[in-house]
Amino acid sequence: MFGAVVVGIGTAGRVRIRDMLAPLSGSAAEKLSVKGFISRRSLDTEQGVSQISADEAVSREDIHVAFVCTENESHEDNVRAFLRAGKHVCVEYPMTTNYKAAVELWDLAQEKGVILHEEHIELLTEDYKALKREVEGKTLQEGTLHFTGGSLKPGFGFPAFTGIARLTWLVELFGELSVSAATVEDDAGNYSKMTAKLLTSDNRPLTWIEERGPGLPRAKNINFKFDSCTLTQIPPGPRGAVGLFMQDLIHFSAKLTGQVSPEELQREKTRILHCLELAEKIQQLCQN
Repeated sequence: MFGAVVVGIGTAGRVRIRDMLAPLSGSAAEKLSVKGFISRRSLDTEQGVSQISADEAVSREDIHVAFVCTENESHEDNVRAFLRAGKHVCVEYPMTTNYKAAVELWDLAQEKGVILHEEHIELLTEDYKALKREVEGKTLQEGTLHFTGGSLKPGFGFPAFTGIARLTWLVELFGELSVSAATVEDDAGNYSKMTAKLLTSDNRPLTWIEERGPGLPRAKNINFKFDSCTLTQIPPGPRGAVGLFMQDLIHFSAKLTGQVSPEELQREKTRILHCLELAEKIQQLCQN
């Protein structure tokens, strides 16, 4: 069994505790046992689980795994602390808001012989899987992915990082990308709009827009032009029988128990670092 601690008790942290307390029967997630949670606030028990200090979590020998579910800008410090202590880490995306730091964290995980896993539940959604099937075998001419959503609280970082789920979609659908231009509009209030111009490896243009503000509906709007057709709607997928965080928990647990091949681990790492590098490049272009 792998003893686990959850860092941060927001929505994701509570779901992590819930899923570890009632894992999918017969899955690798049954190998996890939640031992406590960490929060900056002083809290009562959460679903019967007690609060512990970060120092205790790092030093306890019966804690092997940390789930980092804090705001984005504190991910890096939390991940680093647990990796240094030789603990496996599952962190919400983005792992860091800095590409160089992400490389250092992967190197540290390798040095310590532990698993570093960045959650990407957006790749587990049925609508993404349906879109992936629809795109398969088609030749892209040009495309746009425009995300809208409500304002974010402070501490989540630049839009290229907070929206890295959408960038991950584009990389998984169309392969390695490069950035040709990027701009951001920000009214210094709660509204922001980032526009990134991307190119596929065969120089097909992709535009990624991340727009957030009060009252904006949470939606992904696409316009992908292929040699054979144009896709303007994400195909509706059936609701999955297993929750997204549970699917991610099972995937992470499979890594802990050696059920994921080195090739797949390397492919995930390559994709994650590629997306973080793109996000940093977009941020630099917007700020220049």
